[in-house]
Amino acid sequence: MTDQLAATDTAHPLPRTCPFSPPPEYVRLRAERPVTKVRMVGGGTAWLVTRHEDVRKLLADPRMSSDRTRPGFPRLAAGRQPPDAIIAPSLIGMDPPAHTAARRAVLGEFTVRRIEAMRPRIQDIVDSCVDDLLATSRPADLVHTVSLPVPSLVICELLGVPYADHDFFQRHTAMIIQRSGSDVQHAFTEIRSYLDELVTAKERDEPDDLLGRQIRKQRETGEPDHDSLVSLALLLLIAGHDSTGNMIALGTLALLENPDQRAQIVADPSRTPAAVEELLRYFTIAQAATSRTALADIEIGGVRIRAGEGVVALALAANHDPEVFDRPDELDLTRSARQHVAFGFGPHQCIGQNLARLELQIVFDTLFRRVPGLRLATAVEDLPFKQDGTVYGVHELPVTW
Repeated sequence: MTDQLAATDTAHPLPRTCPFSPPPEYVRLRAERPVTKVRMVGGGTAWLVTRHEDVRKLLADPRMSSDRTRPGFPRLAAGRQPPDAIIAPSLIGMDPPAHTAARRAVLGEFTVRRIEAMRPRIQDIVDSCVDDLLATSRPADLVHTVSLPVPSLVICELLGVPYADHDFFQRHTAMIIQRSGSDVQHAFTEIRSYLDELVTAKERDEPDDLLGRQIRKQRETGEPDHDSLVSLALLLLIAGHDSTGNMIALGTLALLENPDQRAQIVADPSRTPAAVEELLRYFTIAQAATSRTALADIEIGGVRIRAGEGVVALALAANHDPEVFDRPDELDLTRSARQHVAFGFGPHQCIGQNLARLELQIVFDTLFRRVPGLRLATAVEDLPFKQDGTVYGVHELPVTW
């Protein structure tokens, strides 16, 4: 068993040199040094885990901590105070038993049955956004007209946040998810202040929305935990509109670039759910969001990781592992890709994945049915991809028809 490996010279996470493929360095490391110590952009070192089997093993290991305030936790960005130092820990930064209880309390809001009941309303939202796209002069920006408004409207309705404030959230969220920038702390403070007031109002009125139901549930055993509700709202609001918005834009781009495969799901929408899984695998937009700190000495891939050391489970490399996915760098909408780790794995697997899947399915089916002549209005190499954020995407997607 290897005890230590020298840190590589390149700081991680790396930018994608090709918008549709992992960085070549990740491919090399997965083949040659699948568990290796690297320098982090945010300072210090961490272990980088790149194979699919090892990533799943790591994320399911109870000896790995998600607490972002622990010394040694991998830092993806330089000069940034961790969010959990500003607000109460959210689900993604908790360990058992607190995480187990907090996740169980909200899990019922995201069951397949409850999310499926939202289908008619999500369809209405998507149709309205496509109406806006068709009413816009050409070329139009799909990000501005469809990919951000759809998930923004959905999550705002779910949480009971006035949609009139969505511009405020999109602007501040863009600051938060950047790896660099002087406005990150200010953005956190502004959003936290807004949500603090929102939760206070809901504690008084107890409306029939997700936050109102959480307040009533907490009152059954005591008083509402105001700070934890603010953190929950912040997590769901950011993840609920930014991640899905980026996947809508990138998925649309991939479908436009692969007309033969797009034609298959247009002709048979029953194929769309499988296509969504493949798109999630292919892009893996949260490539390094599954970071951990070891609570004890563990072994992963024949390498000893000592207690207190940081580890990054590199989902992007794992989802392109040729040991699991044949021709992994090719988009194949017919493949079975449900074993991907784009939503993470284990006890911290994304709680909103059912909602994200449904939104993506409805958008792709509706968009290409209603706008069959949709096409890019610029060359792919001229698109402004998000290389400076923790979530990959595209700032604009000019289209015409």
